[in-house]
Amino acid sequence: MSHDPPPPHLTYPWQAPPPPTGPAHRPPVHAPLGHHSDLRVLRGAYRRQRRVATLTALGYFVLFLVLSAFAPSLMTDPVATGLPAGLLLALLQLPVTWLAIVLYEHTARRHVDPLADRIRKQSALDAKRATRHEGTAR
Repeated sequence: MSHDPPPPHLTYPWQAPPPPTGPAHRPPVHAPLGHHSDLRVLRGAYRRQRRVATLTALGYFVLFLVLSAFAPSLMTDPVATGLPAGLLLALLQLPVTWLAIVLYEHTARRHVDPLADRIRKQSALDAKRATRHEGTAR
C-alpha cells in the first residue's frame, strides 16, 4: 500500500489546491460593503445611543431602589401634603423612561440615521459601479 506524496505546491495533504489562474479564471468583482471607518463610526454612534438611553432609564430606577433600601427615612418624608418622596420618585419613573426614549430617538435622528443613510447610498453607488465594471469586463 503506497501513498502518493502531496504535490509540491501544497504544504499539507488536506489543503485545497490553489485557485486556477489565467485570463479565463478572473476573480469576481464584488461591490465593497462600505468604508470600514464609516462602519466603525456608525457602530460607535449606535453604541453611545444605546448607552445613553439605557443608563438614563436604568440609572434612575437603580437610584430609586438604592434610596428605598438605604434611605427609607428620606423616602417616607413628605414632599407635599400627604405625598411621600418615595411615591413621587416612583411616579417620576414613567416620565424618566419617556425621556430616555426621546433621547434615543433624538440621537438616532441626529447622529445615527444620517450616517447610516450615507453608508447605504455609498454602498449602492459602489454596487452600481461594480455591476457596470462586470458588464464591461465580459
